[in-house]
Amino acid sequence: MLEALRRGSQGIVVKLLLAILVLSFAIWGVADVFTGFGRNSLAEVGDVEISTEEYQRVYHNELNALSYRAGRRITAEQARAFGLDQQVLKRMIGWAAVDTHAHELRLSLSDAAIVEGLKRDPAFQGADGKYSRSAVDTVMRQLNLSEAGFVALRRKEELRQQITGALSEAVVVPEAMIDLLHGNREETRVLSYVRVDPDKVVKVEAPDEAKLKATYETHKGEFATKPTRKLAVLLLTLEDAKKRVTVTDEEAKAAYEQEKASYDTPEKRRIQQIAFPDKAAAEAAKKAIDGGQSFVDAATAAGAKESDIDLGLITKSKLFDAAIRDAAFALEKDKVSDPVEGRFSTVLLRVTAIEPGEQSTFDGVKQKVIDKLTNEKARIEIGKLHDDVDDGRAGGRALKDIAAKTGLTFIDVPAADASGMSPDGKPVIDRPDASRIIGAGFAGQIGVEQDPVELADSGFAWVDVLGITPATDRPFEEVKAEVEKVYEADERKRQIRAFADKLVDRLKAGETIEAVAADAAADAKVETSAPLTRATTPQGLSRAAVAQAFALGKGSASSADTQDGSSRHVFIVKEVVPAPAPTKEQRARLVKELEGNLESDAITAYVEALQRRLGTYVNQTAFDRLSGVTQ
Repeated sequence: MLEALRRGSQGIVVKLLLAILVLSFAIWGVADVFTGFGRNSLAEVGDVEISTEEYQRVYHNELNALSYRAGRRITAEQARAFGLDQQVLKRMIGWAAVDTHAHELRLSLSDAAIVEGLKRDPAFQGADGKYSRSAVDTVMRQLNLSEAGFVALRRKEELRQQITGALSEAVVVPEAMIDLLHGNREETRVLSYVRVDPDKVVKVEAPDEAKLKATYETHKGEFATKPTRKLAVLLLTLEDAKKRVTVTDEEAKAAYEQEKASYDTPEKRRIQQIAFPDKAAAEAAKKAIDGGQSFVDAATAAGAKESDIDLGLITKSKLFDAAIRDAAFALEKDKVSDPVEGRFSTVLLRVTAIEPGEQSTFDGVKQKVIDKLTNEKARIEIGKLHDDVDDGRAGGRALKDIAAKTGLTFIDVPAADASGMSPDGKPVIDRPDASRIIGAGFAGQIGVEQDPVELADSGFAWVDVLGITPATDRPFEEVKAEVEKVYEADERKRQIRAFADKLVDRLKAGETIEAVAADAAADAKVETSAPLTRATTPQGLSRAAVAQAFALGKGSASSADTQDGSSRHVFIVKEVVPAPAPTKEQRARLVKELEGNLESDAITAYVEALQRRLGTYVNQTAFDRLSGVTQ
């Protein structure tokens, strides 16, 4: 990431996001100074305050991005399990520390400098190497930013780059480090090996009672019953709440009239746009088009491809620049506009297709309106029912009694293990959120109230632990058949290892791999590997064998489990080939990788030093409340 800061990225997606997300402090720690501070602040770095509102805004943006990548809505509880709340706070503290230092250094940038910087930034250049207004529009659409918000965020990021860029430029990678890393990665070894045939060397005799009992004692925990818990579960789901609310036709009609525009289908236009550095260039292009030149040819003359000028089929709200938006949606189909002076560039516009908007009718969208109102009312009902349950809990009533009074769903779980299964192997709760509910049950204690579990549908589940049955040892006689199987498996592994050790000793004494192979396997087949590096996962050999091979010298021998664990390979290191000199491309990749690591170390040390000097304070109580640790 720091390499991208200094040189720019090659990927188109990263190019677009680089202008906004150019610096991440997720890997940087927060100073271990956690105390309550100002009541109106979540954290303070020197004189800079991070408000709870700022934190919530950044956190929810991060949560939305995480949900988008996951392809499903991530709940606050799940995000907390991922550590998202801590990561966001650490990042914001890092930002605040660098912003404070930038202010101390009196660094500043004008709006004009920001706009000029955008035009020069490789992240906003098209395939032709020229500034692309559409790239800026794409970023603003993706991040849901206004132009003012985009410019403000860009200013902060560029000021941070002025400081961190200086640190990055100072990094020099020692030649010895490059050679050492290259040698470690590119050194190769060739192994000759044979697989021990268990059928030839293993003979497991029927164990006596003493051996079985010894195996039972060694593996007693494996034969024990699973710990279980008796739970009381009270469910408040969205579906339960929806059954309690009604929506009249009058309410639906009123809601429709109030939000009619949201049910209408807005007009869409396929818009083409050519950006020019100034108005004179745009006027010259418009004159050429009026003289017979095609719009696409005019774009080509301006250095843009046809794919670069197509903004797609979009609604008016998707265009952020007011001047361009109004001009595009006032233009007749296939007509070319006069030069339009936008905030970042002057453009010519053409509309190639128009999809008229459609006015909705109440009858046509009635069910959608009712469904929306029902969900809204149900969420309000969830809040009321949540309070009713809390009142019941405060009054000392059991969840079963609260369920009877409120009409909510109560589930009695006589016994469940940590996976949510009953002793007969059936799930005790048949819901998508079952694992989280059971998890809460195994996190609680008897007689201790817990915060409710947030369900994916915005509902809640209250879980009380009524009983705990710990794991118990099953008697030897009850599990004797299982013990016999474990004994046989252990004995097979012991015999195979002992036999392999003897073969390794013979190799160390000077015998050939071919000689020991005759005793190891019926076919006496010796395999020779292709040249292996430390990172190789070879066919046939296990990673453990490769790791051992690189700890041995040429001619040394050892053994390792096979990939499936059913036997062992006995091997000898046949060749050790030092790494050749790195190629120009390999050296460049190593330099880039090492520079990134060293730059990260430098930035980390810089921010940690800033935080120590400025002082970092976190209102832990407020943070716990915001992240849901406490209610």
